[in-house]
Amino acid sequence: MSDKVYVYSVGMTKFGKFLDKSIKDLTRETLKSLKDDNDFDLKNVEAAWFSNTGWGMTDFQHSIRGQVALTPNGVDKVPITNVENACASGSTAFNGAWTAIKAGVFDCALAIGTEKVYQEDRAKMMGGFITYTDVEMTRNMIAQMQKAAKERAEKAAKSGEKQGGKKGGHSVFMDFYAAGARAHMKEYGTTQRQLAAIAAKNHNNSTLNPLAQYTFPMTVDQVMEDYEVAYPLTRAMCAPVGDGSAAAILCSEKFLKEHPNDKAVLVRASILRSGSWQKDNVSARASKAAYTMAGLSPKDINVAEVHDATAYGELEQIEQMGFCPIGKGGPFSESGETELGGKIPVNPSGGLLSRGHPLGASGLAQIYELVLQLRGDAGKRQVDKHKFALAENGGGTIGSGPAAMCVHILEAI
Repeated sequence: MSDKVYVYSVGMTKFGKFLDKSIKDLTRETLKSLKDDNDFDLKNVEAAWFSNTGWGMTDFQHSIRGQVALTPNGVDKVPITNVENACASGSTAFNGAWTAIKAGVFDCALAIGTEKVYQEDRAKMMGGFITYTDVEMTRNMIAQMQKAAKERAEKAAKSGEKQGGKKGGHSVFMDFYAAGARAHMKEYGTTQRQLAAIAAKNHNNSTLNPLAQYTFPMTVDQVMEDYEVAYPLTRAMCAPVGDGSAAAILCSEKFLKEHPNDKAVLVRASILRSGSWQKDNVSARASKAAYTMAGLSPKDINVAEVHDATAYGELEQIEQMGFCPIGKGGPFSESGETELGGKIPVNPSGGLLSRGHPLGASGLAQIYELVLQLRGDAGKRQVDKHKFALAENGGGTIGSGPAAMCVHILEAI
């Protein structure tokens, strides 16, 4: 059994919309960036965990995705585990590699996530998101919503009332997040402008990240004025669809002694939990377990990457991670405490909102960012204090929350 597990090397492609690149192409780019980081030799990889959620839906590539993507790119013959856990797939791959090294089975393992979400057929692209829910229940819910909308339209037509139009074509998750945001607003007085402050902060952070999908700044007013997706969420408050790949090499203390690397980062905690149909908060459970494993508290964390598929997602998670009291995420964010120079910088990479959200790669992109921060190598977006970092990554929906939840805590050494 290995007492300590380290992140030895990290790699990542630029995130964006790449119709001309395949999963194999993006995987190759990330593996090359791993080689470029600390001169890492892929021949040292003893096992790999490959994360992807949509290749089967788009190209009918099921079952052996990792073997198909990795073996032509120099990672072959070793055990390859395929990971599919919705938006938390990349973090789950990281947890799988960490677990194997912690158990003493391997000394060096690869966790890699590669995803292509963008396609020209928007209806097909957005339709795939339903698979990250209980499909039977979601289809019933959508049918009820469509029936109610039809009845409202018929009633409006009879009375001569005009129906307000808005752009559609978004994923069902935006409706879930919007409902959560409205409930939070009603209970705690959170405002749409506070959500806009979160989105503007992340858009502005991404201008400092050359690998981000979006690299343009936005003001709070510009976020507010963008078109409505599902109230209170505007387009700028929602993560874009896109493609990309990210990876991490994890290793034991034995491997690190044999292959010295002064840029290695210690994994203090790696937690994977699942949601429930019972009244439950998997985010709170996972964060508590992570802090207990790490022997730390929220006050110790210097920088965080959280799952901001929408601006409300970040607000909810900074509360559940303990960075501010429950119900205070809005004013805490609006006050600037989560900005680069704030009390606890959150999503310095630009987060899912602006760095991008290629589902199977997102959790490992968080690790990539936090490793750079802990090394002091994040350039213009470098945070001042960088001893401890936290990554929170949720996936899918079960009951009233995420179906899968990962929380990792890293330490600079």
